Amino acid sequence: MTSTHPLPPELLESQVSTLDLLLAMFPDESEYDISPSDLDLITDIRDNGSENLTSSLPSEIHLALHVSLNPTHSIQVNVTAPLRSTQTDPTEAPPISFSLRQPTWLDKASLSALSSSLPDDIFSALDTLRDQGTSLVPTSTTSIASKPAFTGPLVRVWFYFPSLSTREKRQHMVDWAPSYLLTGFVLAGKPGLLCLEGSALNIDAYMNEIKTVSWGDIPSHQKKVSERYRETGTEVTRAFEEMIEITDLVGERHGQRQNRGDMAAIEAWLKERGLGEMFESVILQS
Repeated sequence: MTSTHPLPPELLESQVSTLDLLLAMFPDESEYDISPSDLDLITDIRDNGSENLTSSLPSEIHLALHVSLNPTHSIQVNVTAPLRSTQTDPTEAPPISFSLRQPTWLDKASLSALSSSLPDDIFSALDTLRDQGTSLVPTSTTSIASKPAFTGPLVRVWFYFPSLSTREKRQHMVDWAPSYLLTGFVLAGKPGLLCLEGSALNIDAYMNEIKTVSWGDIPSHQKKVSERYRETGTEVTRAFEEMIEITDLVGERHGQRQNRGDMAAIEAWLKERGLGEMFESVILQS
């Protein structure tokens, strides 16, 4: 195995500076993915320099950026920044590389053509991707074509997410619900919530499509959602006229990345719709 050496401080800090700038360009947590250890390393080098780092420095840092092409479609750019070199005393840092992850709405041939058209520089590539990528977005989404409507008693089902962030996935939840005759709301953050009103069969079919189509590019171990409560019986009536996202309607966001909702505001919002008792059953349930 070829041995590697940590980059000299000035080159290491230059690599981290580029990553820090990329994170600043994608400030919302839904717009990027990075491991906590890599994020801590970036922060440490930015704030304290790199002189005290030991030989345990990882070989590279990985960052995934979700580049929005329109309100409902995005494409993931996987960025790799080397922190080590095979040279003992390099004068230049190894180049930062990137690749595109195939979204569910784009075929492999189109993805390959798009990838080959991008410049090598990550910042120029992001600009080109936004310019050219929009022309590849389908004008209609086949997955939300007209579907058979199942009949049955009205139920209201509450789903809980430890974390729900990606904007495109949330938009699917809103856009795909009407074809299943569902109403309710989605709330992003930590935690995230999904409330669905409709027939049990429609809700099951909708959730199956969300998990298999919208989440088709997400590893199975990351598809964390649980049904917290199911309201049934003749007393259940629709509390919502449509399917909406309420993330920006329920108070200020908290946390380092502004991803934690205002629990008091969420509870008050539910009470206004006669659903206040659901706060404890759904959100506070251990």
